[in-house]
Amino acid sequence: MCRPRPGQSAVTAARTAQDLERVTLDKAASENFPVAPFFLPRAWRDDLMAVYGFARLVDDIGDGDLAPGGADARALGVPPAAAGDRLALLDAFEADLRRVFDGTPRHPLLRRLQPTARRRSLTPEPFLGLIAANRQDQLVRRYETYDDLLAYCELSANPVGRLVLAVTGTATPERIRLSDAICTALQIVEHLQDVAEDLGRDRIYLPAEDMKRFHVQETDLAAKTASASVRALVAYEAQRARDLLNEGAPLVGSVHGRLKLLLAGFVAGGRAAVRAIAAAEYDVLPGPPRPGKLQLLREAGATLRGEG
Repeated sequence: MCRPRPGQSAVTAARTAQDLERVTLDKAASENFPVAPFFLPRAWRDDLMAVYGFARLVDDIGDGDLAPGGADARALGVPPAAAGDRLALLDAFEADLRRVFDGTPRHPLLRRLQPTARRRSLTPEPFLGLIAANRQDQLVRRYETYDDLLAYCELSANPVGRLVLAVTGTATPERIRLSDAICTALQIVEHLQDVAEDLGRDRIYLPAEDMKRFHVQETDLAAKTASASVRALVAYEAQRARDLLNEGAPLVGSVHGRLKLLLAGFVAGGRAAVRAIAAAEYDVLPGPPRPGKLQLLREAGATLRGEG
């Protein structure tokens, strides 16, 4: 729990730590994919939520979406003058991550992660990749080629799938390869849903070479609705995501039991999001197209049956 400041009671400090965890972990319900569904063993759910808390918080730091008031900065030991400096926060977050493996972390979400890391023999590398991706977001705001975007996804998305395999004790080289395809696809889908939001942060994850191919200018992405050229571009990138999901889908059939349901949920979440984008006629500019629960269930059933 957080160290009480002068005049702050231990009860208040404990409540602050719980609030920091809750604010971040409550965001799991809005993700495109299930984070720790009820049908998993309790130990898996707890460990997956600990991993999610890390991944969600590092993204919130990188996006400037932390809860107001600076509590996260205080928990990380960042002085008030630097509380708005995302690179400084990421540096402090990395230092606290390293304490997960060789000390006592300061932030409550990292204290939550520590027993998971020990129990599942996790290594720092995938967590460091997620931090590196968010550092890159502060420095790189455009991607020239699709290969450049894939290299970014190797840091920003693929570590999450590798951590899921590690937590469930099912990692093999082939499963990691398939997981990477799924996670990259999910990242691309999220970028397509959030074109307008990302542009508001002066970020564009649509490869510049593809924008040129479809005659799309940056100003076109700022419109209220998408032009025919923008729709064609989004459809092209959505097909890439769909192909990656199909490439990675055999991961589902490589495992059994409740883990199979979880992995099917990841693939189904991506496929349902792609279908939602298509149903919006690839016009993602008014807001992110989101699939309904019925569509998610249909996609999950199809994925479990091995249908593309």
